[in-house]
This record gives sequence, structure tokens and C-alpha cells, in this order.
Amino acid sequence: MINTYTAEIGVREASGNNDGLEVERYLASTGLGKGYAWCAAFVNWVYQQNNIKGPASAAWSPSWFPDEKTLAVELGLRGDVFGIYFRSKGRIAHVGFLDEDFENGKHTILTVEGNTNEAGGREGDGVYRKRRSKNQISKVSCWL
Repeated sequence: MINTYTAEIGVREASGNNDGLEVERYLASTGLGKGYAWCAAFVNWVYQQNNIKGPASAAWSPSWFPDEKTLAVELGLRGDVFGIYFRSKGRIAHVGFLDEDFENGKHTILTVEGNTNEAGGREGDGVYRKRRSKNQISKVSCWL
């Protein structure tokens, strides 16, 4: 699974409108077409490529965090799904993969996420490896 998501780093939207061959493939994995936000679709596509079942509503970021799959954030490991809470939305509104284990004493963590950008926004233009503050990570889930 880690090889699958890291191989996608560098994918970019075709026109900046949630489109392009790869982006539309991610969206199709959830039953959606081009034009929709796709961070959760990226996670779902990676899971499908590795024959791992995700949530029924895989395009909806909050659905990646049911109680039975959610861990204490500090227990997150490489390959787990992370979620970022957006106060303006009142919910988890961006998801991606932890790309390293949480470790005590470190204030940041590497991630790989779709539909983000250099600034780390939730409506971005591609798949990026990011270094995020651990304080940004609201939830972590493990589906393996």
C-alpha cells in the first residue's frame, strides 16, 4: 500500500478543476466523476489497488473514522489514514496517509495526501508529500 500511494506523488490536476486522468480514476473509485473534491477518493483508490475494503461512503472524509477503526492519534503508524478537522466545516474535511510513525518528541510528521498543494490546503491541485504539524492531525484510523 505504501508503494502505491508514494508512486502517485507528483500527480497534478489537468486544469485545476478536480480533473485529469489520474484524478478522475481516484474519483471513479468512489462512484464520482470529475469536478469533486478528491482527497478521500485518493485514499480509497489506494485501498482498492491493494484489495483493502474502506468505508461504504469512501468519498466523504468523515467516513474514514468510524469508532472501531479510529486510534489515539499518538498511536498512528506509517500507512494509517489521518484526518484534519476544519472549524469552518464543523468536521473532518481532509484526509491522507501518514508517511511515518508518530514519535514522541517530534512536532511534525510526513504525510502523503491528494487534493492538496504546497500550502497544505484542502482544495489543492495534486498529490504531495507534506510535512505537517502534529497539532493539525485530528484523527487517525487503521483499516488493515
